[in-house]
Amino acid sequence: MKRLPSSVTVIGAGFAGLAAALRLRQAGANVTVLEALDTPGGKAALGYRDFSSGPTVVTMPQVLRALHARLDWAAPQLTPAVPTTRYQALDGRTFAPQALSVAGSLDPTLAQLSRAEGQRYAELLRLSRQLYRDAADTFLFGPPPTLPALARYGLSRGWRAQPGRSLASLVQSGSFLTPFWLRFATYLGADPYRAPAVLHNVAWVELGGGVWHLSPEGSGASGLLGLAARMAAEAERLGVHFEYGTRVRRLHTGGQRVVAAHTDRGDLPADAFVSAADISLTRQWLGQPAPDRPQGVSGFAVQLRLADDVGQAHHIFWPLDYRGEWQDIRAGRLPLDPTLYLHLDGRQGFLLVNAPATPRRAADRAEYAGYLLRHLQTRFPLPVKEALALSPADYARTAATGALYGNAPHGLSGSLRPGWRLRGPSGRLENLRQVGGTVHPGGGVPLSLLSGWNGAGELLGLPYDPLGGPEFVTEAEPI
Repeated sequence: MKRLPSSVTVIGAGFAGLAAALRLRQAGANVTVLEALDTPGGKAALGYRDFSSGPTVVTMPQVLRALHARLDWAAPQLTPAVPTTRYQALDGRTFAPQALSVAGSLDPTLAQLSRAEGQRYAELLRLSRQLYRDAADTFLFGPPPTLPALARYGLSRGWRAQPGRSLASLVQSGSFLTPFWLRFATYLGADPYRAPAVLHNVAWVELGGGVWHLSPEGSGASGLLGLAARMAAEAERLGVHFEYGTRVRRLHTGGQRVVAAHTDRGDLPADAFVSAADISLTRQWLGQPAPDRPQGVSGFAVQLRLADDVGQAHHIFWPLDYRGEWQDIRAGRLPLDPTLYLHLDGRQGFLLVNAPATPRRAADRAEYAGYLLRHLQTRFPLPVKEALALSPADYARTAATGALYGNAPHGLSGSLRPGWRLRGPSGRLENLRQVGGTVHPGGGVPLSLLSGWNGAGELLGLPYDPLGGPEFVTEAEPI
């Protein structure tokens, strides 16, 4: 282990920042967390205080279980969503796949498809598993890959991802199933029609590993927002100090070190720093221009309070023209016929649609939210009591733009996330690590936890901890 920093400042109290703070404190460092919002959770904490405004469910459950084990917490209570998600086309046709980790067989899923569709589904599921297996140790459950590691992957396994081929051409499977397979690339902020074929591996995370509900953590908030509240409370109990409502404006450097964070409360010096903010923000704070790269997708969300308990479920309602939705987004327009994602949890609901990161016309939140709710009610009536809208401008409060996961993962280079080390005016900065959803290994709660935990570990000189490692990739699975 390297010499323990006497003091470490963590910027951001999203899941990556919380994981970093806990690992640093566990090692004995004095830790202060600076958070611009007035509560922990990052994108999950932009709306109502009692349920998430961002992530709603758990995937890669072994990461969360392993994190609890490292912190000596009781194992989290996770309940599988069966089916994972219910998909409904405009003509009323539905499809409700079951994850193999839960169902143990493809039969319940294939029974909903024609013979030709079923054969194609099984073929693409096998390919997704193979691509996930090929990529997991290099891109998910290992440190940021070096050039030799990338070369080994490319020569030994990467060819199966068909470099140069688009995801859209890979997953063609008819008018009903093609949008189903394309949608998984949006989990990383991609336009699915511009995504590389390798992103087909994302489908296995859900269809192999499943979607899981997290039971309330006792904080008063449900699901993943409750998890963030518990992580922050445990960090405080261990001695981590939180400064909420504190926005970083600049990072002062001296030589190859960051010496202080300049905030709206003044300069705050520390021995080392971990930024869990959007990497573009961190670069701005270092006085660097943002790379001229396409931004990933954003979202427009509506949080719903419901008059009745409607249980737990996830629904996707397809538009008439899925390709047209993405043409709107590329043009900077909020789509008029978007894919509707609906998460239901008791008396709470979360409606989310894809949106451009920087719409050409500022959204009238109330107007567009009302439009989306009317659109939803024609397909799935709900007893809505109250609604709160969140536009890309709201999500930009936690990022440089409204892009949920930073740069768009388009093309082979775009799909590779930056590492944890950044450069300053005098070279690579020795005492700063960048973590979170905009860097390795990527976006979403489990990957952000991996990033924060291990970025902090690298700062301490600790070996990489895969937090459970790859799951659901054995040959025994019945596909």
